Amino acid sequence: MGRHFGDLAKIRHVVTYSISPFEQRAFPNYFSKGIPNVWRRFKTSVFKVAPPMVLMYLTYTWGNRVHEQTKRKNPEDYEN
Repeated sequence: MGRHFGDLAKIRHVVTYSISPFEQRAFPNYFSKGIPNVWRRFKTSVFKVAPPMVLMYLTYTWGNRVHEQTKRKNPEDYEN
């Protein structure tokens, strides 16, 4: 059992490359490209996601309001 987890099987004709974690940059171009990219992706998807969510929210609040109204007793039934 002298093999490590990454060396359990030898596959022919497959070449793998790796880089040391000490040579990588953790957040390259985070502020210059990352935040504008998030904003661009948000702008393109907000009009696809927001209308159904607003519709579902309005349906949910309407359903809760109608349910609370039907739970109340009608005062006209108890006048006499």
